[in-house]
Amino acid sequence: MRVDEWNVHPAHVWIHGQRPEKIVDYDESLKMWNVYGYPEAVEILTQPTVFSNNCGRLDPIDLPEDICAGDFSQMDPPEHRKVRGLVEFAFSPKLVAGLEQRVEALVHELLDELAGREGFDLVTDLSTPLPMTVICELLGVPREDRARIHRWSQEMAGSDDFEPPEVAQEDTYALQRAFDLLREMREYWTGLARERRRRPGEDLLSHLVHVEVEGERLGETEVFNIANRLMINGHHSTSMLLSNTMLILDAFPDQAARVRADRSLLTPMIEESLRFFSPVTTVGKATNTDVVLAGTHIPKDQLVMVWTGAANRDERAFDSPHTFDPARTPNPHLGFGRGVHFCVGRRLGRMTVRTAVNALLDRFPTLRTDPASPPSFIQIADAGGMESMPVLVS
Repeated sequence: MRVDEWNVHPAHVWIHGQRPEKIVDYDESLKMWNVYGYPEAVEILTQPTVFSNNCGRLDPIDLPEDICAGDFSQMDPPEHRKVRGLVEFAFSPKLVAGLEQRVEALVHELLDELAGREGFDLVTDLSTPLPMTVICELLGVPREDRARIHRWSQEMAGSDDFEPPEVAQEDTYALQRAFDLLREMREYWTGLARERRRRPGEDLLSHLVHVEVEGERLGETEVFNIANRLMINGHHSTSMLLSNTMLILDAFPDQAARVRADRSLLTPMIEESLRFFSPVTTVGKATNTDVVLAGTHIPKDQLVMVWTGAANRDERAFDSPHTFDPARTPNPHLGFGRGVHFCVGRRLGRMTVRTAVNALLDRFPTLRTDPASPPSFIQIADAGGMESMPVLVS
């Protein structure tokens, strides 16, 4: 399936080799500044004192403290450093290396279930259940609870695009449903955390509830938000990266043949996939002061949306940015962000995708998209990926 046939979100013009007209542009209806350039994106992502992650302070909706407090994705240094350090410790290279054998076993278990079929849905049958299972095992979620976790993950992913603040405020039913869902999830994670306090195991949740930082332990809401972020964000970004990578290889058969013949290209190829078809396409920030970006003045207390997907196609940072090159080096893409909020689960995500792609190349030498049933793309602005990807293997 050629790239020009990908029915991606209309805002993702870079996928089809186009560039936004302006590097910095204000969206009056959404009340936010859009930033599309690579140097500008790096400046924003690496200056937390100027560009804050606490975008919630600009939200016209009052967010309930009982479920939003302690969310490290909304924190800035120095508070962010304490919580982030705990999670980083848990995702050490040693831990990820120790998980590789288990991830490989899970990949083959899922692929064994597809034996004998002429085709399957790569998203439904592999790229969704694989990272979900990996993260559930990492956190110590009992097997009988995983269907509930999967339901929450699907609901949290949602299908809502960016909308004006006044529209979001008026939809009281959707707001109440979102808060009710978060409270349901908080109740679950809090209950599991209390169980781990009584009977700790070798899982990440046990680590989080017992570790001390500067003589203090994490509170219940902090533990909930860490577990929830790892589950929801980690699952979806890894799932999209896996299916996106296989779609790219389908679109560029000559490059796919290179990777099949030389597996040392797997690692740089996944980095190029992160650049070429970024699963996470935007990062929100709030200005702490007046700033000037690309000659444009942005006042204090404004929402700035960094379009990392577009920045990854900026010709000022990448030679031939619309060319997929599995051996591209250097490749300083923003697929996992940059700065203090650099994706905490990046090592696990990379390892999971590399292991799965390697197995797919080995077991399905003729894997290709189904021309009679093309992929269905997620139609929300802040994510680049697919809802379904039917493939043929025989």
